[in-house]
Amino acid sequence: MKATDFSAHVTNFLTHHLAAQRNLSPNTIKAYRDVFTLLLRFCRDVRGIALERLSLAHIDAPLVEAFLDHLRNDRHASIRTQNHRLAALHAFFRYVQSEVPERLLQSQQILAIPLRRHPRQSVGYLSKELLAQILAQPDLRTPSGRRDAVLLSVLYDTGARVQELIDLNAGDVRLDTPPQVRLMGKGRKMRAVPLMDATVDILRDHRRENALDRPEHADQPLFQNRQGGRLSRAGVRYLLRKYVEPVRRDHTGFTQRVSPHSLRHTKGMHLLQSGVPLEIIRDFLGHVDVKTTEIYARANLEMKRKALEKAADVTPLPKIPSWKQNKTLLEWLHSL
Repeated sequence: MKATDFSAHVTNFLTHHLAAQRNLSPNTIKAYRDVFTLLLRFCRDVRGIALERLSLAHIDAPLVEAFLDHLRNDRHASIRTQNHRLAALHAFFRYVQSEVPERLLQSQQILAIPLRRHPRQSVGYLSKELLAQILAQPDLRTPSGRRDAVLLSVLYDTGARVQELIDLNAGDVRLDTPPQVRLMGKGRKMRAVPLMDATVDILRDHRRENALDRPEHADQPLFQNRQGGRLSRAGVRYLLRKYVEPVRRDHTGFTQRVSPHSLRHTKGMHLLQSGVPLEIIRDFLGHVDVKTTEIYARANLEMKRKALEKAADVTPLPKIPSWKQNKTLLEWLHSL
């Protein structure tokens, strides 16, 4: 059976365009692949289209809209998840419009489908006091506790994404002046992040204890599981949750959700509150656009606004005289 144009272009998009031309990470390509898996199941199970007959002509704007509605109504996907799926399809049809000019109008109609609006979420970050208590939880008398203490400190100090953290090798750490860590970010872009003195000290001990300071071990994972392999994303989330829970029990008002990304947000907020410009925070965190970094500025302004409102509730305001009672001012205004 002859392959359809849709199957040929999806295969080339995933295996060549994203990997070779755009140099995206395997995890990002997997996310794109998952979107096409959902789309194929929708076309087969809901629209009744045999997959061996599915062509580009079938994937028009009404079908994409129906697919998004299916994600919302049948799979109960959040608006953010729906937008992620739509963004992947937008990327595919940007590729299609240059590869198949006769599908240009169809591609642009799909590209015109807007992202669905959702309420802007506030940035979840930790106060310095709560952060210090969480970082103090690991038991430094055990090897795993010492590893976890270093892991959490590096996660916060570098503002790394969880995938960037678990991808770290021993050779990505430089402890000579100026001490820094090389992180592989989104789009496989490398950035160097400076380290604070306290983190340098515990990292040096961690590398020495696990023989990671030897040149022949430069390709070894910086943070290893019990089998000597890399930690997983779920493993890092588990470790963080294990150390957050005791702090949560000691603070009845501490109810916010804490994830590895919360430490990244916390670092961004602490940098902003210390007076670091947004452009530097953008480069530090590896944001493509400074607009992404502006979430910390908005959150900081909102925090200040709430503090002012709280102060206004307990501070009696002086009675402000009405300008209408100022006859001299009224006469002057009328003369204008």
